[in-house]
Amino acid sequence: MDGSAGELARLLTAHGVSRRAFLQFSTAMAGALALPRSYAPRIAQALETAPRVPVIWLEGQDCAGNTEGFLRASHPTVADLVLGILSVDYHETIMAPAGLAAEKSRTDSATANHGKYICVVEGSIPIAEDGVYCTIGGRTFRDTAQQTIEGALATISVGSCAFDGGLPAAAGGPTGAIGATDLVPSATVINLPGCPMNVQNLTATIVHYLTFGEFPALDSSSRPLFAYGQLIHDQCERRAHFDSGRYVEAWGDAGHQAGWC
Repeated sequence: MDGSAGELARLLTAHGVSRRAFLQFSTAMAGALALPRSYAPRIAQALETAPRVPVIWLEGQDCAGNTEGFLRASHPTVADLVLGILSVDYHETIMAPAGLAAEKSRTDSATANHGKYICVVEGSIPIAEDGVYCTIGGRTFRDTAQQTIEGALATISVGSCAFDGGLPAAAGGPTGAIGATDLVPSATVINLPGCPMNVQNLTATIVHYLTFGEFPALDSSSRPLFAYGQLIHDQCERRAHFDSGRYVEAWGDAGHQAGWC
């Protein structure tokens, strides 16, 4: 990694991440994005020279499951994410400041990086009764999320709750929980549903932007096609039996022993 390398390269070198490990990560990202291995050098070059991406991570009505997945990521580790690809300027669970100082970190980053930061939304957004069911720093999460999403380069909603309201919205929950897309329909929102989301899909989404200068292609639900473009059903080794109408009717029966659907 030469002297012209970007902040990521310098940080990874400073923290003892070997060139081999970095290239392995780049190859893994190519695989995650459903790209040929030949794209790995291009990804590596883009990551080496790219500035760190400012991230404001908001948590609304959630169980913190996506944050837990983020902290338990092994490829890359959370240290790689925080110290390298992402500059997480605000995340209530892992940041050092608290109270008013924490809120200042968010507003300072949003102001300084207007139109350039990525907003990550975890948890649903309650809008019933003017959003009183979730307040942070004396302000409704609805208002904070709306302002942060509107000022972002793009928003990534992580987990089922941030996607469509999730469990808080089930059976007409009293908080009026909705997802990020419904809160600001005009915003660029990439959805990574799941409970929790696959953290590698979050990393790959950002790597795609750093490599190609645009976010990945999305389906009709604004989900990345590389991660949600195929059904597990379509890849199932028992699919032929399904198409032929051969089903297991009871565990241990002849169909089960024959490997039917």
